[in-house]
Amino acid sequence: MRKRLLAIVLVLPIISFSQGKEELYYFKNKDSLVGVKNKTGKIIVPAKFRIFAYLKDGDPVEGETILFDGNKKGEKYEKNTWGYVYNRKGTFLYRPFLYDNGPDYFSEGMRRLVKNGKIGFADRNGVIVVDPKHDFASPFNYGYAAFCDGCDWEKTEAEHKAIVGGTWGVMNTQGQTVQPIAGPAENAVEINGKYYPYPFQYNEKEKNILQFFEKQNKKLSDLYYVNVYNKMSDNEKKLFFEIVERPKENFPYYQINTYDYRKKDLGMLYRFTFMASEDGNIFYAAEDFNEQKIPFKTWLENEIKEAGEFQKTHTDNPNRFTN
Repeated sequence: MRKRLLAIVLVLPIISFSQGKEELYYFKNKDSLVGVKNKTGKIIVPAKFRIFAYLKDGDPVEGETILFDGNKKGEKYEKNTWGYVYNRKGTFLYRPFLYDNGPDYFSEGMRRLVKNGKIGFADRNGVIVVDPKHDFASPFNYGYAAFCDGCDWEKTEAEHKAIVGGTWGVMNTQGQTVQPIAGPAENAVEINGKYYPYPFQYNEKEKNILQFFEKQNKKLSDLYYVNVYNKMSDNEKKLFFEIVERPKENFPYYQINTYDYRKKDLGMLYRFTFMASEDGNIFYAAEDFNEQKIPFKTWLENEIKEAGEFQKTHTDNPNRFTN
């Protein structure tokens, strides 16, 4: 089961990123193949996809692109791919990389894609921002992604694969190869035993956005680790906040990701992913893989309530939260 199904749904007012765009809806034909129509019934993408995820006739298209979470009827399987992505006008854009039994997740605003067997990256608007030229690439984490050329997939267990051989490197968000530095300098990022320079740069407004979260670092870290059952030091619990996406067409927000002391993303459940308005004055928390958002204050109150309830029933938890 995909991890995205575990996302907690809160019964709260939610503002969708899709406001202002043409309303599009998935539809099924008599053969249960899926396509997309607009509100007037005009077909944007013909019904030619077999969708295995739960999807009802008339479900709205979320986000900046159209995702078909399945394959075309009768098509030949293309290695390491799953699904199709179109723009909202019905033009085919790319095929996502297969990950966790479905299309790849967005990580730091980018998703892996496959073309002619090579891996690249596309942003939320469907723009290919890193050309597909590597045999494998990991998701972006803390501004970097590891990649390999000349490597191959090897079946190691009943369903799990490992990547073997090849030459490995590290790229930045522009797809440029970055060379490691001599040692663990201040703010350096460790990747596979090597160190790379701090990848982020901010203007004054962006620094102020990050200060909003840094001022609450202790509280947020205590909330995140309240249910971890090995005792952690304050240094181990320290969180890092970085802006990984800036306002763009159809997305008037800054996205702020949270990382642990090793500079590792906190995971795929989006629990500690945040947004700030374009002027930097309003803050939100993202609640699920669709990145729907709720006011930060509401999110924080809910996290504090859940932490208190957890500690009532788990009085032996070593990483206590005190408000």
